[in-house]
Amino acid sequence: MPKIADKYLLVDPWKVVEEGFDPVRNRVSESIFSLGNEYMGVRGYPEEGYGGDSLLGSYFNGLFEESKVAAHYKGIIKSLRFMVNAVDWLYTRITMDGETLDLAGSRFSDFRRELDFKSGIYTRELVWHLRNGKDIKLRFERFVSMTVSNLGCQRIVFEPLNFSGTVQVRTGLDFSVQHEDQGRGYWGTLKRQETGGMSGILAQTVNTKNRLFSAFRLEASDLLDSSPVESDCFIGRNVTLKLEQGKSTTLDKLAVNYAEKDLSLDHESVWQKGIELAGQYAGIGYDKAAEQQLAYWTRVWKSSDIVIEGDPENQQGIRFCIFQMYQTYHGDNPGFNIGAKGLTGEAYRGLAFWDTESYCLPFYIFNNPKAAKSLLEFRYKSLPYALQRAKDLDCEGAFYPIATIDGTESCDLWQHSNLQLHVGTAVAYGIRHYVNITGDTGFLYDKGLEMLIQISRFYATRGQFGQKTGEYGYFGVMGPDEFQLMVNNNCYINLMAKKMFEYTLDVIRQMRDEETAAFEALAERLGLTEQEMADWKHKAEMMKIPQDRESGVYEEHDGFFDMPHLDIRAIPVTEFPLYSHWSYDRLYRYDMIKQPDVLMFLFLYSGQFTLEEKRANYDYYEPRCIHESSLSPSIHSIIAAEIGRPEEAYKFFEFATRLDLDNYNRNTREGLHTTSIAAAWMNIVYGFGGMRSDGEKLVFNPSIPERWGHYSFPITFQGTKLAVEVNKEYATFRAESGEPVDISLYGQTYRVGSEGIKVSLDQVKVG
Repeated sequence: MPKIADKYLLVDPWKVVEEGFDPVRNRVSESIFSLGNEYMGVRGYPEEGYGGDSLLGSYFNGLFEESKVAAHYKGIIKSLRFMVNAVDWLYTRITMDGETLDLAGSRFSDFRRELDFKSGIYTRELVWHLRNGKDIKLRFERFVSMTVSNLGCQRIVFEPLNFSGTVQVRTGLDFSVQHEDQGRGYWGTLKRQETGGMSGILAQTVNTKNRLFSAFRLEASDLLDSSPVESDCFIGRNVTLKLEQGKSTTLDKLAVNYAEKDLSLDHESVWQKGIELAGQYAGIGYDKAAEQQLAYWTRVWKSSDIVIEGDPENQQGIRFCIFQMYQTYHGDNPGFNIGAKGLTGEAYRGLAFWDTESYCLPFYIFNNPKAAKSLLEFRYKSLPYALQRAKDLDCEGAFYPIATIDGTESCDLWQHSNLQLHVGTAVAYGIRHYVNITGDTGFLYDKGLEMLIQISRFYATRGQFGQKTGEYGYFGVMGPDEFQLMVNNNCYINLMAKKMFEYTLDVIRQMRDEETAAFEALAERLGLTEQEMADWKHKAEMMKIPQDRESGVYEEHDGFFDMPHLDIRAIPVTEFPLYSHWSYDRLYRYDMIKQPDVLMFLFLYSGQFTLEEKRANYDYYEPRCIHESSLSPSIHSIIAAEIGRPEEAYKFFEFATRLDLDNYNRNTREGLHTTSIAAAWMNIVYGFGGMRSDGEKLVFNPSIPERWGHYSFPITFQGTKLAVEVNKEYATFRAESGEPVDISLYGQTYRVGSEGIKVSLDQVKVG
């Protein structure tokens, strides 16, 4: 279905810029101008208060509330957890001559806001025209520190244009925020106090008793008066600043936030820890913190930048994607995960899905291996929950949840939470992928194999042997394609489980040979037996992989080829999204699919399928895919590029990097599509770069879009940083650091060192 861009932002290679304020698009902009540092995030809402349509969103990774669910059957969850809207540490109210600034009612001009990828600073400017004729220019700056996770920085600059006088500002920490998705607030205050030149407040959530400490310190260039102000869920200060015509007056606010979920700690211990952190960080000063921020982003762009010549929109788009990936996650806080909207909105409740391992993990594996390992650490940390969840479903081993914030299942739709089995295989694939690219066998033996064994136990007890053929498979499931409910032998689930069994057994053999004592201790602790391993081997060998041998097309599930056909291109545009316009059961009646299913495993295990198989399956499934998932187009683009369909590859790619910048799906207002942002990176590196990473060495078959002059990207492989550049004539590879590595390029093996290699671009060019 056609997706139309809603273009209103300026195109700039290193910034997102909006000139002029459009209240209709304000929520979209609030998402796009969101800031985050993995630990905390804030939407781009006006800190001075806004009476129009806005989502005041302040979120902390892993900080959650819960609500009860009516469960009538065993195995259906009884409560769901969600990322809770938290303290508004940017809270500001600006008053002059009895008039309070509010863009919904005040007169203003020269509105401009920008998000600078090089500094990570969000800036907003406007001229406020008061009713009495006074004009004042205001500049708002904010950032969340990428080097100090707990620190948020705010600066307001006042410049009177035609008068001298005073301005009153109330600034503080507000816990009375509403969680819009639930229609209520979730915080109660435990303590408020002015101490050591700082204002601090400690609050806790109503149900989960998660606690959050917040404190701030102010610095002002022309301070006339300052006094404390408190209310039930608020602490702050009222300040009066002196203004002089033609001169800038600055008010800086440094806030320190500390989240604590450990219920064994008493409130006073949490308060003291917060005060300690505030004393350590709140006095650093805005300028010094901004300097550290710039240095951080300079390092990021030196190591991870993708350059595109000849396509300014997608150059801006891919840098926006890289910027957001680092904002969302960079591995400084082990045990965190990535919600589908990151820290930018309440849609999907801040929950993490299988997208983390399938779409996000590759970006971090090749750009920030520490972050990739940290994501897998989350799955290890939450293994006890997965073990319990398997028991709830009458199985053994570990059943990882389809949607989670802390490791527990938080999807209240049983058909997804109970039938979508593919999260475990995604975790197993993520372990395999990470170890293959980084060589980190330490993690594999210490934590990875334990997860693999427990995941294998689940798949060994969840499946059955069919009566007719005696083949092994999974019955009553839902695969990645969520338009096929309660099916048997979903090909993706079966094939991924088969590969998972085989990989687990390979790792067992490897560890047994290399770390015999450690393996024997692990096997004894987990009760692993030779009989159990033989069972896994047998089930992998007997796994049903439905395929039409004549055409080479894999059947998505038993009976899919016989389902009623629907010409998806005949569906009126006005009926999209289908979830909103079709009855729920109607979605499941046809051979229409939501997103890649068969094509997904053809990508993940690319080296084990022929080009002819990929072409046959693409030709069959692409016309049936409705792309109701933002993750869908990138996989289609990657495979289209591989099978020699350059126009289709570029068509699917066109909106990948700008999905949110141009609001293609008309839902950016709900938050950014974080995992789809990761897919945009994959689209360039795996699509046009032609990289495949499922084998022993990296494989490349690069091409270049007709409109591009050249493009380049870096990747880190087994400790070696490779720089890849492709132009109209050549593909160049060079090791910028580390030891020489072997790669496959257009079917030939090359050893790439610091001197580099240059190979003629002899493939069909993408146009």
